[in-house]
Amino acid sequence: MSAGGIAAIIAASALLVIALALAYAVIRLGRAIDEVGTAVKEITSETTPLLNEVTTTVELVNGPLQSINKVTRSMEELSTKISESTSSFLDKNQIAMKAAGA
Repeated sequence: MSAGGIAAIIAASALLVIALALAYAVIRLGRAIDEVGTAVKEITSETTPLLNEVTTTVELVNGPLQSINKVTRSMEELSTKISESTSSFLDKNQIAMKAAGA
């Protein structure tokens, strides 16, 4: 066997080792991708009910918040009317102004 033949056998063996290493890496990558797909399916199946619960909770909270908003608006209107009435009374009544200390 000549030196060229031995070099060819070594080169072929090296290529075989490289091909086997690449095949192993591709198989491992395929398994990893399968595991990621499975994890995504599990996460999706777990998060869908959670999102439904969050939606329900937000809807239940929005009802009382609208009522609180109405009460706040009513209190604001009442406060404005009381302030206007008080300032109108104090403007018209000088004795009340002196008693109020202004």
